[in-house]
Amino acid sequence: MTSTPHRSPFRARLHGLAAALACAAFALSACSPESDDLAQRASNDGTNYVAGDGSVQEYAPGSRGEPVDFSSELFDGTDISGETFQDQVTVLNFWYAACAPCRKEAPDLQEIYEEFAPAGVEFYGVNTRDTQATAEAFERNFGITYPSMEDRTGEVLMSMTDYVHPSAVPTTLVLDTDGRVAAQIVGIVEPGTLRTLISTALEEGDAAETEAAGPQGVHG
Repeated sequence: MTSTPHRSPFRARLHGLAAALACAAFALSACSPESDDLAQRASNDGTNYVAGDGSVQEYAPGSRGEPVDFSSELFDGTDISGETFQDQVTVLNFWYAACAPCRKEAPDLQEIYEEFAPAGVEFYGVNTRDTQATAEAFERNFGITYPSMEDRTGEVLMSMTDYVHPSAVPTTLVLDTDGRVAAQIVGIVEPGTLRTLISTALEEGDAAETEAAGPQGVHG
């Protein structure tokens, strides 16, 4: 007698698990800032890789290196050089579109940019992997309005290896008004920390400007 094939409970469970994984994979292909599965990975229990740990390094004015010096081009064609970062506080954020922590921190970076823009603080992204179309899709998705430069060749990254490890993306740098690295955040930005670092750099710039002006214009 020929027995009728049947599915064991174990095989049935495997089949159900495979179907669930397929659905999850499909869900990753369409996301929004409100329900971004990649971004959610960046705040999970540690089972998925996240570059950096949010560690912060501040550099006292007397121990900072030379002003950053590299040439690049924004996605809109604008040329960037070391002179771009002079006389203003600047934030450089190294990112790429498929980076889970980059997606997690993107709304916070945009909010902080809008908050400090009236004080003359500039933000620039340094995109390490993406084509222009991919980078611009990310910016539209997360409402990013500050510009980014394309660095698939790694020229900018290699010029900043003292502060940015190639595998530690995102990394965010705060530059002082002389274009020197004043602070470094490796990993997801904590908004309050970044605000404090920017405010400190602004205060330093104001103090240096007042000192340079001297007593001129002060009347008894």
